[in-house]
Parts: sequence; structure tokens; C-alpha cells
Amino acid sequence: MLSVLIRAVAYASLFIGVVLVYLPGQTLSRARIERPRDLGPAQAVGGVAVFVGAALALWCIAAFAFLGRGTPAPFDPPRHLVVRGPYRYLRNPMYLGATLALAGASLFYEATALAAYAVGFVLLMHLFVVLYEEPALAATFGREYQEYCRRVSRWWPRPRA
Repeated sequence: MLSVLIRAVAYASLFIGVVLVYLPGQTLSRARIERPRDLGPAQAVGGVAVFVGAALALWCIAAFAFLGRGTPAPFDPPRHLVVRGPYRYLRNPMYLGATLALAGASLFYEATALAAYAVGFVLLMHLFVVLYEEPALAATFGREYQEYCRRVSRWWPRPRA
């Protein structure tokens, strides 16, 4: 179990470091956007969104490690289908959390360049999910995954009956 946790933290740190910290930082730098001098409502809402998005993404990483016995990396995926925790409500909460964090950062910095980066991230993740992840999960978990897809939405939680 410790090995899975170490791998999950390593892979997640690399993804978070590059996709959610380094590249957005480069986007802000190239657009010559600096941290706002005054903190107002946009920064407060943006900060909360970053926190909530990051917490959701981290919860998903923990679910992969502890429930699925794997990592978020496509080359070291969970050994068991994860359908509890945030995955009980939607199939891609990790990407939603990352998107929320990026959108919150764009709001905090009031940066349309970062908002465009967040939109690009969402589009790339959607393509990744549809073209690679869902077929791979269907091949690996078969009927269990098909039933999960019938119950749980890809991007937006369904109201409970």
C-alpha cells in the first residue's frame, strides 16, 4: 500500500507541478500579469475556487490510491474501479477539480489568458476522456464500468431520486 501511495503522490505532484502550476505561471508571465495589489471580491471567490478545486483533486488522488490501489497516471492506473468518494457523483471529478482550480486562479488574477488556458485544459481533458480513458476503462472493467456509466454522469452530477 505504501508503494501505491508513494507512486500516486509522485505522479500527481508531477502533473500538478507542470499542468496546474508551471504552465499557468508561464501563461501569466507571458501575459505580463502580476499578483493583484489589492484583494477584492474576485480574489476572494477565486481563492475559494482554487482551494475547493485543489481539495477535490487531492481527494480523487487519495481515492485512486486507497480504494483503487493505483494512481491517476494512465500507465499505472487503479486495479479496482473507483466508484466511491467523489466518483460516486461524477466520473471525472479530478479533472473538474483541476479545472475549478484553474478557473479560480484566472479569477484571482483577473486574467483572461489564464481563463483561456482553463478552457483549453477542459477541451483536452474531454478529448482524453472520450478517446482514451473511457475505452480503456471499458476494456479493463467491462460490465462493471458500463453499469457505472449508466448511473453516473461524465462531467455534471445528476440529481438523486
